[in-house]
Amino acid sequence: MYTLREIAKMIDHSLLQPNLTDADLLAGCELARLYDTASVCIKPYAVGMAKTVLQGSGVEVCTVVGFPHGSSTIPIKVAETRQACKDGATEIDMVVNIGKVLSEDWRYIKKEIYAILKECRKHGAILKVIFENDLLPKDRYKIKLCKICSILGVEFVKTSTGYGYTKQPDGSYNYKGATAADLALMRKYCAPQVQVKAAGGIRTLDELLKAKELGVTRIGATATVAILEEVKKRLGIEADMAAANIITSDGY
Repeated sequence: MYTLREIAKMIDHSLLQPNLTDADLLAGCELARLYDTASVCIKPYAVGMAKTVLQGSGVEVCTVVGFPHGSSTIPIKVAETRQACKDGATEIDMVVNIGKVLSEDWRYIKKEIYAILKECRKHGAILKVIFENDLLPKDRYKIKLCKICSILGVEFVKTSTGYGYTKQPDGSYNYKGATAADLALMRKYCAPQVQVKAAGGIRTLDELLKAKELGVTRIGATATVAILEEVKKRLGIEADMAAANIITSDGY
């Protein structure tokens, strides 16, 4: 059973689309403040603006590092993290070096994640490690990443960027994002204290609740309004009264 606030606090409102204008980013921050989401996940250059807009709101400022392909060098990723934290980010979503994962260069991957985590800790920020599961064809890669993240003690593992497009059989490009199978696998192979964030393809309340049942505690979403308005609709009450009411995992 969940309150509206608990569902809102599962959502990182995503503001990462490359075509978002300054006005779009500002409006997105205001929306996150209105709905009291867990965070805005915003493009790095807009972290300072988000910090100002969200001051005193309880909505965290999250940004991305090595996004979306994870190919930057370790020192660059560390520098990105340092700058983001100085600008006001309290949560960092970092993309691992996918090529190194597929090469099974686990020493490199451990070094990379540890370096970013160490920088986050200097600034009191939390780290979410993005696997980009659509580009990892075998479960063994995901399992190994879960184990590394557990040993290092990161706060979250995350399924996807939402931009890991792969070529489909018909020649088009798309992504699967947060699948139930991957969410169950990540929850199974991560230590209990490592939380799971689902990102990519969660657009409805029912999808959020299914992810919650699989052990997910945070989602990345652009469909924040649709999800939370659906909560209000099912509860049949106004938003300012919703915290005193509950919604079950069946949606009622």
